[in-house]
Amino acid sequence: MIIGNGLIERKFIWNEGNLVTFSLTDKSSGESWLNKGISPDFILAKEVQSISNSSYSSKEINETAIHPAYLETIVSFSMGALDIKRIFRIYKDSPAIACDIYLKGRIDLVSAQNDIGSADKKNIESTVDIESKQAAATLDQIKLDGFHWRTKVVEFYDVSDWNNNLVFENSIIPYRKNSYKGNLVFAHNMERNNGFFFLKEAPSSSTQLAYSGSDFTIEFGHFMVTGLGLTKNDIKENEWRKTYGCVIGVYSGSEVNSLIALRSYQKNIRKLLPGRDEMVMMNTWGDRSQDSKVNEKFSLIEIEKAAQLGITHFQIDDGWQLGKSPNSAVAKGSFKNIWDNPDYWKPDPQKYPDGLHPVVKRGKELGVEVCLWFNPSVQNNYADWKKDVEAIVGLYDTYGIRTFKIDGLSIPNKESEINLRRLFDRVLERTNNEVVFNLDATAGRRSGYHMFNEYGNIFLENRYTDWQNYFPYWTLRNLWQLSKYVPAEKLQIEFLNKWRNVDKYGKDMFAPANYPFDYLFAATMAGQPLAWFEGSGLPPEAFGIRKLIDAYKKIQHDFHTGTILPIGEEPSGRSWTGFQSIKGNQGYFIFFRENSPDAAALIKTWLPENIKVRLTPVHGNGKSMTRKTGRNGVVNVKLPAINSFAMYKYELLNN
Repeated sequence: MIIGNGLIERKFIWNEGNLVTFSLTDKSSGESWLNKGISPDFILAKEVQSISNSSYSSKEINETAIHPAYLETIVSFSMGALDIKRIFRIYKDSPAIACDIYLKGRIDLVSAQNDIGSADKKNIESTVDIESKQAAATLDQIKLDGFHWRTKVVEFYDVSDWNNNLVFENSIIPYRKNSYKGNLVFAHNMERNNGFFFLKEAPSSSTQLAYSGSDFTIEFGHFMVTGLGLTKNDIKENEWRKTYGCVIGVYSGSEVNSLIALRSYQKNIRKLLPGRDEMVMMNTWGDRSQDSKVNEKFSLIEIEKAAQLGITHFQIDDGWQLGKSPNSAVAKGSFKNIWDNPDYWKPDPQKYPDGLHPVVKRGKELGVEVCLWFNPSVQNNYADWKKDVEAIVGLYDTYGIRTFKIDGLSIPNKESEINLRRLFDRVLERTNNEVVFNLDATAGRRSGYHMFNEYGNIFLENRYTDWQNYFPYWTLRNLWQLSKYVPAEKLQIEFLNKWRNVDKYGKDMFAPANYPFDYLFAATMAGQPLAWFEGSGLPPEAFGIRKLIDAYKKIQHDFHTGTILPIGEEPSGRSWTGFQSIKGNQGYFIFFRENSPDAAALIKTWLPENIKVRLTPVHGNGKSMTRKTGRNGVVNVKLPAINSFAMYKYELLNN
């Protein structure tokens, strides 16, 4: 069986449906690798079992408002008492092949063996000493020739209320069999100067289900993706259950090509539509009033302020609804047994006597879309998901609300994951794919950065001046690090009211008050900007940012359609740093001069070496210029003041 497009091709030995990779080809370069392994790519059972009921089908899946058209190939077979269905997806413009796996029936899964610590392993004197048994169920694998695979494993953390370091890179040269944590592995062959990647479509390693302690097992040129995300008890006799997914992609040449290959796949999971997915949102929770101010009058005032700032979306957080959450400042509520109160998700009639109609109406008059906060019913593994659907769809039908911040999630088991998928899928189905979910990643066992991506964007972090945990360079650093491996345009990134709580920061040189307000906004532009404050609490001078926000909105979508990657140094408060949006021979730069004494810097970019580039200023303090790139694509940039920025549109020129 062969699956491919104009960029990638993977050939399999049919093996009665239990596929064994024969070769993997990068069609853009013509490079092809032969698989040296003889085991099936997908391994579940402790013992080899007979295969039966093999079947194959393939069809084009039409484009929708969520995804572009793609080719779907389904390979099904039975292994003893277990039915297996592997659904391959391949998109026209991406050198990657995704595989979603479904199981039904009964099986005794391969269980992960507790690795012996390296210090306790015996010395190697013969090939017998290095033989090892299958360590864990394997989602996919490939075994390639050569010893010179420069490999990088990338691990991610969410739960950002507790974590402020979200990306960890582990660079290795594979040797004997070892296991690693992460959602991504890039393997670059130093002899051929090309490589491939595996993406495990699962939550972050620290929050995965049925986790064995690792995601990849690597030995020389043998790469295995492990961890199904379910136990044998999660597999049901009469219901298909989905494992975590796996994607393989190919590239040739430098690192930027590997990142563009990955991003080309990620951008196909959910379309970024200007009228639905692009936003400059304001949510008042960042000023810590919680729900104490939330009512019709407050909402109308905030919409006026949002419009003055140029904000496109105003989101009413917890407190609009009749039911009281445990985060309420006015009453001790609960998320338990929400549906004991059938009116929980209706607007509080004391706060909103005419429902949300006056607020929505005023928002439409001012060009501000009203959005809401929502907490699905967590009890009994989201058994009440259908009632949650009716609540969300009811708000959509009644008020036209289509953007919902989804908070309070807990995914402790497969039942919860399945029911949440049902909730999101049904809402999209009932609203003609109009609804956008802002999936909160701040606490709990949730979906991370590589699962549920088809449903909206990610609310990345809660930061507050009240607690002195908002430092602009921290937020910029988190976006900068994530943007290498996660589409920046799918991350909501906050900026706060820098005039609040100035005294609490003392003489801290990195305090928000030491940055221009437009700089704080600029630090969010690679993502989806989130004004995390009450507009009515801003001083008059803050509204001068309107000019920048209006200019940003004009190029926001064009900027986001490129492959956005970090450039320069890691943000540290004293760095020269930024982002590049790559769109073929053109694109965008955002350069930041943090509190650096240097008025000019050589910033490493993803441009080719020794090429002329014209830079035209879009926002900030930049001036038009033409530069020739140096080694590693460095560009000479000048900014006159500390804590300043410049955004440019660039175009590569023929020498």
